[in-house]
Amino acid sequence: MAETAVLLLGSNLGDREANLLRAGELIGRRAGNIAVASGIYESLPWGEVAGEDGKDAGPFMNRALAVETALGPEELLRVVKGIETEMGRAPRAVQRNGSGGHLYSSRIIDIDIIYYGDRVVDLPDLQVPHPLLACREFVLRPLAEIVPAMKHPVTGMTPAEMLLGLKN
Repeated sequence: MAETAVLLLGSNLGDREANLLRAGELIGRRAGNIAVASGIYESLPWGEVAGEDGKDAGPFMNRALAVETALGPEELLRVVKGIETEMGRAPRAVQRNGSGGHLYSSRIIDIDIIYYGDRVVDLPDLQVPHPLLACREFVLRPLAEIVPAMKHPVTGMTPAEMLLGLKN
């Protein structure tokens, strides 16, 4: 039985738009039917991000995909991580910085599982819904476009309601 998974793609290296489109093609071939795709949004990096040369990273382009998949959450994670590796993503994209926070690195492609139907998944390598979903405008804006009525399985809030929460 197919389930709808919502993925967020991001890129801030190389031809960012082409990276998003290529990742979408690979997801469609390997994970399931892409039911709907958002437009492409540009945003400044979230958190502390370093470019390949250690300097500040450039802006990201992001897009959300709703994918009808027969893969379970862990299998879907393996598929998207395989696509990231195939496209040239460096293995370590998140490190601790000196102040105890996270230092994110630039990336050719980043693919996160935001929702997997109405399931809550809490595993060492996979938390669904994505734990930082409600505080990231670059996630919520494309979600509000493609799954406006989808409710967070824990809070019951829609993407638009979470966006309003960011502005208050």
